[in-house]
Order: sequence, then C-alpha cells, then structure tokens
Amino acid sequence: MPMRTITTTEDLAAFCEAAKSEAYVTIDTEFLRERTYWSKLCLIQMALPGKDGDAVLVDPIEGEAMSLEPLYDLFRHEATVKVFHAARQDLEIFFVEGKVFPVPLFDTQVAAMVCGFGEQVGYETLVKKIAKENLDKTSRFTDWSRRPLSEAQKDYALADVTHLRVIYEWLAAQLKKNGRQAWVEEELAMLCDPATYTVLPAEAWQRIKTRTTSGRFLAIVKELARFREEYAQGQNVPRSRVMKDDALLELASTRPTSLEELGRSRLLLREGRKPEIAEGILAAIKSGMEMRPDEMPKPDLSREQLQVNPALADLLRVLLKAKSESLGVAPRLIASASELDAIAAGDRSVDALKGWRAEAFGDDAQRLCRGEIALSAKGSEVRVVRL
Repeated sequence: MPMRTITTTEDLAAFCEAAKSEAYVTIDTEFLRERTYWSKLCLIQMALPGKDGDAVLVDPIEGEAMSLEPLYDLFRHEATVKVFHAARQDLEIFFVEGKVFPVPLFDTQVAAMVCGFGEQVGYETLVKKIAKENLDKTSRFTDWSRRPLSEAQKDYALADVTHLRVIYEWLAAQLKKNGRQAWVEEELAMLCDPATYTVLPAEAWQRIKTRTTSGRFLAIVKELARFREEYAQGQNVPRSRVMKDDALLELASTRPTSLEELGRSRLLLREGRKPEIAEGILAAIKSGMEMRPDEMPKPDLSREQLQVNPALADLLRVLLKAKSESLGVAPRLIASASELDAIAAGDRSVDALKGWRAEAFGDDAQRLCRGEIALSAKGSEVRVVRL
C-alpha cells in the first residue's frame, strides 16, 4: 500500500468521510512545545481498521492552507470511536485549535491501566505485550517541525497508529469481559472537560507549591502568577521563559520595588530581565502589596488540620494492596498515599471514595473506618472479614 501524506482539505475530507463508515479510527499527533506556550501541531497520523486498512499522515506544515474542519467533523461523528494512546496532550491541541473533543473517545493508556498493565503504561510496552511487535525507536527524538520528513520518520510516525488497532481491539474485548467499560468512561470524562485545559491567569497561583500561609505573600504570588500566565499566553512563550516557580517565590519574598532591586534577584533568568517583563513583575508585586486583606487568597488548610490515625492509615494501605491485587489494577490508580491519610483522618471528599473507585475500594475503606469489617491474613493473601 503506498504511503499517503495528506496536505489538502479535499483529501482530508475524503479520508474522514471513509472513516465515518468504520467502527473506529486510530489517531496520534506529533507536536513541539519546548519553545512555545501552546503546542505547535506538526503531524497527525490516522489509520482505519484491518491489518491493511488505510493509514495516512496529515501534514499541516506542508499543507498550511489545509483546513482541519473535516477532522473536527469526524470528531463529532458519534458512530466512529476515536482511539488514542495517552490522549491528554493530543486533546489539548484539538481543543485549543478547534474547540472540539472527539466523541466517543477511547484512550488505550487508561484502558490498559484498568486492565492491569500498571500506571501510565507506555505505548511501546503495549505494542510488545499485545501486538507482539517491536517499535523502531531511531526517530524518537525527531524535530517534527522540520521538512522534508524522511521515509524512516514517516514509518515511525505511522507505527503509532497501525499497532494501535490491534491494541484497541484487544483492550475493548478485555473490558467487555471484565465489565469495566464504565470505569474507563469515568476517567475519560475528565479528559473531555474544557476545564482540564483552560488555565485562567487569576487562578494560576494555585498551581504553585508553597508552604507559606501568609496572606500578603500569597497575594504577591497570585499577582506574579497572573502576570506570568497572561504574558506567556499572549506572547506564546513557555511560562518558564518568563520566570520559573523558584524565581517567582523568591520575588514574592524579596518584593523589589525598582529595576535596580529586581536586578539583584538570584533566580530570575536573563529573559525575565527584559524591560516589558521586568516592568510587569514590578507592577504585579505592587498590585499584590496593595491588595485588600479581604481579597487576598486563602490557603487551603483543611488537609493540614486533619488528624490522621496512623494505625488506620496502615490498615487502609493493606486493604488497598489486597484490592488492587485481586482486581489487577495499579494501587495508585485507585488511591494515592495522601488520599489514604485523608480517609484515615475522616475526610470523605476524596476521589478514592467516588465512582468506580468506591466500588473497587472506597466502600470497603469506609466500612473498615466504621469497624464493620476486619482484615485477616492467610499465607500471602489478605481477606476482608465482615464483623
């Protein structure tokens, strides 16, 4: 089958029209993000079902006049499942560019975790274990924005969607067998939520880790984070090029009021000393210093105020290990260590107690906390005993 590279709207429309009559289509992208805030889409790979099913490369760089609307139209076509592996960054690109999510969506990484392949399993592992093939890794570190692409690079890119067909069919059958489709759908709902990809400058401070609870300090952090986000989005440069988190926290602590004082910062990179960034930093610090107390951000101290029962936390860890082993699901997919501590301290708002996780672990975790069940060991096996 000759390899096809699509560079026109007409050819893309023809392929997407053919895909609409299929049960599924596998999709992947290649992009660059090192030098920009938004990902630069360099290539889209798609394949139709069947070993010899059509597989194409859609090249938005060679075909810069091409519209991606036929692809977005396919995304809205609910009779064809859109299959990705580790879809989050691909979905962000399409959401930012086309304000659309693929419906219905299937993510083989999420499905594989639910089917016992461990946390965040890589594509290469699934190709080896399910498709019984080996991936050629020689083009792994390609700069996908450079043209022309070699035949080896094209082969490498297409392998990301051709093996995916076998993996999808195997995992879909497995989910049908173990009745866990609803688990996967619950996880995917988050991937198709616009809030997952929308960073509002006014809320950017919440992503910065700091142990300080001073309202004034957090007010300056909030204003610096807001400026950084607005500047990075507006200029399409990475946040770290404006200032890294450690520099931001240093500035919130030292609070320079002039370019001379700002120049003494140990952590601010050369890029952050450019006049338009330097003046934005000083204005943000001034704004944080002038913020009224009732407008200052409030740290979330609820977790810190919880009194963890260490013995109960240990029992919950044993229960989680037993449950994850019997289900064949990675423990961390069900509950994190901090969630177990929170449950042991009486917090009932954690995700581990909701949805499919409640069925898998959370309901018994709450019974254990209420003293309604006990754990007993027989050999290497841990059993749940109703009291």
